[in-house]
Amino acid sequence: MTQPPLDVESSGRPRLAPKLGLFDATMMVMGGIVGAGVFMNPYVVAQRLHSPVLILSVWIAGGIIAILGSFIYAELGDRIPEVGGQYEYLRQSLHPVFGFLYGWALLLVIQTGGMAAVCVTFARYFLELTRLPCSEHWVIIVTLALLTAVNCLGVKPGGRFQSVLMVLKIAAIAALIGAGFFLVRAPKPVLHPVLDRPMSFNLLTALGAAMVPVLFSYGGWQTTNFIASEIRNARKNLGRALMIGVAAVVVLYVSVNIVCLRALGVTALAATSVPASSVMQIVAGERGARLIALGIAISTVGYLSQSVLTAPRVYFAMAEDGLFFRSVAYLTRKTRVPVVAIVLQSVWTVVIALSGKYEQILNFQAPIDFTFFGLSAACLFVLRHRERSHPTANPGFRVPGHPYTTLVFILSCWLIVANALWKYPRNSSIGFVIILIGLPVYALWQRRRQGKGTV
Repeated sequence: MTQPPLDVESSGRPRLAPKLGLFDATMMVMGGIVGAGVFMNPYVVAQRLHSPVLILSVWIAGGIIAILGSFIYAELGDRIPEVGGQYEYLRQSLHPVFGFLYGWALLLVIQTGGMAAVCVTFARYFLELTRLPCSEHWVIIVTLALLTAVNCLGVKPGGRFQSVLMVLKIAAIAALIGAGFFLVRAPKPVLHPVLDRPMSFNLLTALGAAMVPVLFSYGGWQTTNFIASEIRNARKNLGRALMIGVAAVVVLYVSVNIVCLRALGVTALAATSVPASSVMQIVAGERGARLIALGIAISTVGYLSQSVLTAPRVYFAMAEDGLFFRSVAYLTRKTRVPVVAIVLQSVWTVVIALSGKYEQILNFQAPIDFTFFGLSAACLFVLRHRERSHPTANPGFRVPGHPYTTLVFILSCWLIVANALWKYPRNSSIGFVIILIGLPVYALWQRRRQGKGTV
């Protein structure tokens, strides 16, 4: 789907408008990654690995993989700077069916399942902080309704709101890091022991299992590519935003884990499900714990705001291509945002959150997500091959070390999928069944498009 150069087509139909600058795009990248995971997931890794060096090693390794991914998506975004991001890369490079299946899985599971889990996390922290006499369900509904309304006002208000929340998130994480480095009176060692068991196959599988929550925590940077056509000078600014944003998050994540290990030690870290609160409890008592709880609440809202803003552009692109209900491609003339797509995603997120099934969905979300990560990175080989036949005078951004770095990223993604299939065959299989169900749905939309035109 090729975007016209103007905001309004010759037919007078409104188009998505490029209103986001480099700062907003960078905050969008960071906001898509940083949710509640940075405050919670360190304990999950500590339960699987029992050496501070190994724990920090997997967080650094996960960061390197995320940086490789940002390089790949920077080049993909430079080559195809269009609304829909990953959907467009798969559709244009491999086959339209791959793009559709990605959008299908994104709406049903990947995006909405993750958002539902984060909604519940926010509701719990919000009620704990405010002591309001209402249920989690009402907090979820009102929160999503407000975020939906803000992002329906236009991409610029939504982007600015997201930037403010991201700055507040960075402040909360910086407070945690500062407290952990300067206020811990009896720090635990973080450079020894190196190994928690002899070198063996068991150690390798433990490292693989620990990488799953790590890579899940680093996920989300790719969602900024969904709004490429709404970033000013996207060919330059999208790549910069990806690299700056992902690198900054790696620094924050590794620092948080150093602080958790320094304040709690491996054993205590593995024993608490709220490591950030435990660290702040040690250094600043109950007031510190409540302060970081506020930070976690802000962080979850920031993640939700970014998700409400970015992912609906995929459903919009699908509808533009005649592979979804035509109404989902509706843009208001004033705001030029896909309001129907935004509302659709929020409603489905509420359904999942209120059903209580979001935890089951998350169990098979990761294999689907990483399958499409690997496929999207593979698109780069197709695009590079086409370029050899039709060289361009302005090649733009190129992935350093390609094809080797690209292959490392693809292999890492698909090892995560293989590990999930091996360890959790039932849950992983459910995810791939959802993808397979999308095949006849795609065939139906194709028939309708060819027979009657778009609907």
